[in-house]
Amino acid sequence: MLFTMEFLLLLLAGLVVYAVTATLVAVVRDGRGHTPPVRSIRPWMAGNLPSEPYATPGPARR
Repeated sequence: MLFTMEFLLLLLAGLVVYAVTATLVAVVRDGRGHTPPVRSIRPWMAGNLPSEPYATPGPARR
């Protein structure tokens, strides 16, 4: 019979290799998930949370 267990196993292994290769190619083409940061042009408010700090950062405290 043509469809033996070994043939199905070989077919499954080929499918797994193809899927892994296609996934790696898609990740590399996408830039490894890198997206540029979102930058605000104008100050914004989200409820009580401003886009700018209330105070300027001072010297580090120890």
